[in-house]
Amino acid sequence: MENKIKRIDRKLAFQGVILDFYTDYMEMPDGKVVKWDFISHRKGAAAVVPVMDDGKILMVHQYRNALDRMTIEIPAGARDHVNEDTKICAARELEEETGYRSDNLEFLISLKPTVAYDNEFIDIYVARDLKPGKQHLDEYEFIELEPMDLDVLCEKIYAGEIQDGKTVAAIMAYKNKCADKTV
Repeated sequence: MENKIKRIDRKLAFQGVILDFYTDYMEMPDGKVVKWDFISHRKGAAAVVPVMDDGKILMVHQYRNALDRMTIEIPAGARDHVNEDTKICAARELEEETGYRSDNLEFLISLKPTVAYDNEFIDIYVARDLKPGKQHLDEYEFIELEPMDLDVLCEKIYAGEIQDGKTVAAIMAYKNKCADKTV
């Protein structure tokens, strides 16, 4: 299928720390020009499914301002710079958020969570053979940890208790692709 929509201009509306907000001027197939929002995520991100020795997945509970509530998520964060290997980022975020580290990270899935208006990507890894490290939370980051059974996580997804896109995708991909492997 041929793309008959063409960007004719992009103007920066706001520059943030990680995100830049733009107004795109798009020419439609009928010749009309319309404005679309575009958000550029300058760094990209990585996330990790931390699998404990007993097979439970170590989840983080944290407050999310956009939802005004606590969430259940996998550890994740932005890369330090655009050239940082996402595997290194995932390993760093694992230790920063959970206090565990792993030399056994396996790529699971790459996703673009909101393709309608931004270009963010998140590479997700599975971490096994977790070893105690040191938690390094950001100044205003408050996280509680909870190991959870995979079946319980799936139930929480289907019940709408876990709605974070990267977490849903990661848990379902892990269940489909990796859960039968020896942990």
